[in-house]
Amino acid sequence: MNQDSSPQTALFRMIRERLAPNLSLVHEISELLDISYDSAYRRIRCEKELNVEELRRLCYQYSISIDSLFNLTGANTVFQSRAIGQDGFTFYEYLRQLMGEIKVIHDARERYIIYSAKDIPLFHFFQFPEIAAFKVYFWHKALFPSHDVNNKLFVPEIVGELFDAGRFMMSTYSKIPTVELWNEETITSILRQIDYCFISGFFADRDDAFHLCDVLETWVRHVQHQAEHGFRFPYGADPVGIEDSYKLYYNEVLLSDNTILVEMDGKKTTYLTYNIINLLITDNPDFCDQIENSLRIVMQKSTLISGTSAKERNRFFNVLVDKIRKLKESMESVS
Repeated sequence: MNQDSSPQTALFRMIRERLAPNLSLVHEISELLDISYDSAYRRIRCEKELNVEELRRLCYQYSISIDSLFNLTGANTVFQSRAIGQDGFTFYEYLRQLMGEIKVIHDARERYIIYSAKDIPLFHFFQFPEIAAFKVYFWHKALFPSHDVNNKLFVPEIVGELFDAGRFMMSTYSKIPTVELWNEETITSILRQIDYCFISGFFADRDDAFHLCDVLETWVRHVQHQAEHGFRFPYGADPVGIEDSYKLYYNEVLLSDNTILVEMDGKKTTYLTYNIINLLITDNPDFCDQIENSLRIVMQKSTLISGTSAKERNRFFNVLVDKIRKLKESMESVS
């Protein structure tokens, strides 16, 4: 077996990348496969080949697709599905996994994210607790309802562990060089959700719906300020960050879905959303290259509104604010 290029070598390299620094690779492999340390060492050094069951366990445990090990190409791409509510998978666990992945991206030597945002990127919601609380409430009510949620009205509170995980994720995401592609419809889904909950009587206090619009406007203006500076920083803090680490593009017509392309130390991963928030994930090189090429074509046909282009930036964000104010006026007119 050629140890330098074998799929088994690649597998253990990927596992090392996923392990926390305080964990021993040998110990983890020994525990998972129920083998001795010596047997684990021989597999890691490729002195003994993994059998099919061992390969399945390792790939399942560490969310590694077999096609990535064997450099399979062609029309078929293997995706990992991450669906809230499936097999007891909770929203908190969803956030925890995302938080861990964002930390790994942040810690890479070379890394960047390209985010095509049909909807507001999840990471932004945790800038303000009212917005985060509303989105968590709506997702639970609409996507993975339970008896408890169905009988509850919305109040602008969020469970501490959820908000803490989201804030950490947002803070880490903001330090990674990122390109975001938006259009005027990026904010539409949350406005429709607020309107739907208001009309349906899901707000415990009608004034909370109006306040939520005010907070949303404050958030939009904060994103505008971040785009102006070319880097992200917490709301209410002094604008300090890495210059040109946040690029925001405006495209009128080409954003049709939520697509995230991540590259870290030469390895690419694509995240696609389905059913609003659930994820399909792949690191298939051909597919990721195709996604990146498509996103960069969209960037070429878009207007960069961060850093420079103050006129276009102001016009774009004024349109978003106008949408929020019109929704608020519409709700206030309801007797």
